[in-house]
Amino acid sequence: MDNQEPRPVPPKPAAQPTAGLPQVAVPATAVEPPARKPRRVASTLLKTVFVVVLLGVVGGLVWLAVWLDSRAPETTGDGGSVIVETSPTPLATPLPLPREGVEPPGYRLGDCFKDFDAEALRSTVVACDTGHSAQLVAVFRYPAVGSYPGREALAAKALEACQAAKLGPAANEYTLNFQRAYPSSTSWESGDRRVDCYVTADGGNVINASALP
Repeated sequence: MDNQEPRPVPPKPAAQPTAGLPQVAVPATAVEPPARKPRRVASTLLKTVFVVVLLGVVGGLVWLAVWLDSRAPETTGDGGSVIVETSPTPLATPLPLPREGVEPPGYRLGDCFKDFDAEALRSTVVACDTGHSAQLVAVFRYPAVGSYPGREALAAKALEACQAAKLGPAANEYTLNFQRAYPSSTSWESGDRRVDCYVTADGGNVINASALP
């Protein structure tokens, strides 16, 4: 044992051996992308505001269309308008009263009639604060162009006119009835397009005030 020579120590390798070992790449320093979350939130907020404004505009346009449509004259299958005249339009120069021999085309909304007969060809128009038996309280006018709607359709339209009539407080002081008048096929061919609604009193010329407001 004493005669053994010491074993030489091998020199250290210049670099650690890599043979047979897995190659692991050293990751490069990661570069963080610019923060986009705040930008995305801002973009979403702008989109939300835009959508809300757009919905508000659309809603306003829809409301305006409905409002305009509610004010526009509606048409019916018979070519007429559902607008019924219920408020008289004063003349710049009032016509003298009384006026005798007035024909139906000359009747004006609000006129009061003495000894009224709806089938008469002429009537006497008087002041509404004097004795009278009828007053024209609603008028419906068909378009000038169109075929004769028929008696039933005209009667129904006259009923609509009477239902639309707006009576004032004075009407409650009398016993009044609604009376309708509308064109015949003959008068229609002559250009008569008006449907009238009257209030009448059975007792003769007992009304001394306008039935309209």
